[in-house]
Amino acid sequence: MKDIFIVEDDALIAMLLEDMLSDLGYRVCASAPDLERALATARDAEFDAAILDVSLAGRSSLPVAKLLDERGKPYLYATGYGSAPEGSSPSALPVLRKPFQLSELEQAMKQLCET
Repeated sequence: MKDIFIVEDDALIAMLLEDMLSDLGYRVCASAPDLERALATARDAEFDAAILDVSLAGRSSLPVAKLLDERGKPYLYATGYGSAPEGSSPSALPVLRKPFQLSELEQAMKQLCET
């Protein structure tokens, strides 16, 4: 089973994402609703991959992505904006566009786990 770190500022979306991941056989081992907690968790916690919201209360999650790149942790963006933030690494692919279906999450996680 893959341990997943979720960075999402909307509590309802985070809960839905956790349920969907569980249905797919993944375990959410950490979650962060804001940039400060996301950075601390990305730096210190053990997990296999991450799902990042692009905007955390108006602040870019790009610093979290850069930290994940440094640690060699795969991640994807889940966003309503349609694309990863400017300056993102190509390793951030795929981008999961909100709202998404379980099948879309499943496909994105398969791609992510192949990296």
